[in-house]
Amino acid sequence: MGSRPVQISIDAELLRRIDRDPEVRRNGRSAFIRSAVEFYLRARERRAVDAAIQRAYAGKSDAMK
Repeated sequence: MGSRPVQISIDAELLRRIDRDPEVRRNGRSAFIRSAVEFYLRARERRAVDAAIQRAYAGKSDAMK
């Protein structure tokens, strides 16, 4: 899938922190931000799965013995 340019606003201090990161120096801001967004989305999906598992097994601790 091809990349599309997007424009985002980042406050100055956060941008300074991003620019100090060694990964940004090696791969550039775009790669760093893509990686951070992918990480965030995977973590969010994992939290949703974990919550669904907890709901499925809620109140069933006796059955698991």
